[in-house]
Amino acid sequence: MGGSGRGAPSEPVLSTRDGALLTLTLNRPHRLNAVSLPLYERLAAELERGEADRGIRCMILTGSGRAFCAGADLKAHRDRPQSPGERRRYIEAAQRANRLIQTIGTPVVAAVNGHAIGAGLELALSADFAIVAEDAKLRLPEVALGTFVGGGVVYTLAERVGVLKAREIVCLGDFFSGAEAAAMGVVSRAVPATEVLAEATRLARRLTRRAPISLAAAKRLIGPAARLSREEALEREHAALEQIFGTADWREGLAAFHEKRSPRYRGE
Repeated sequence: MGGSGRGAPSEPVLSTRDGALLTLTLNRPHRLNAVSLPLYERLAAELERGEADRGIRCMILTGSGRAFCAGADLKAHRDRPQSPGERRRYIEAAQRANRLIQTIGTPVVAAVNGHAIGAGLELALSADFAIVAEDAKLRLPEVALGTFVGGGVVYTLAERVGVLKAREIVCLGDFFSGAEAAAMGVVSRAVPATEVLAEATRLARRLTRRAPISLAAAKRLIGPAARLSREEALEREHAALEQIFGTADWREGLAAFHEKRSPRYRGE
């Protein structure tokens, strides 16, 4: 991918910008991109930086090497037991990174180029869209390992597949493929591994051409609205629509429709 990049190869997350698209790459290939405190902290910082840049309209999250993210670095946890304070900092950093993916107004597309296990699948589930390699292995093994899921899996997974199937995936911890994930509705679609990034980029490019204020409203309401009463959901939808009717982007969209041209949204 062309454009500007930031981050040395040794850094846990690489950032590459190409026009309105920002790609964040988990960069611990020697550990199959297993998560660490520095990785989570750097990912959160890059997400915040991208969200603050009004020129960024969509982000892609992917992994370097042959995996998307193999989850927690169990070797590091075994070799160096953490103090209670260190464990708290690690959990908070993980939750913060996932929360940002879920809540920033900029849409995030996960390009799951290989295996996504545990914390890796949590990151993919936090994204608005996920394109997954058909033969990738996916799993949430935490309960089987005597720990527990994080990153909002208790709702991000159930929103996709329902409570019963989510309970089965979390409690049994079985492997399933990217193709099976797409069939279950866990991810947006599954494609051959060699096509994952290209397919994710095509989707992200389409999103960069949509009205950013409208996209942010859709991201904010779709999903969370299922946990609201009908009246609360309608009220929030009403407020979003009323706000958008006052934007320059709404006027631009209307003008572009009548002039039979592509709209040029500015996020205003």
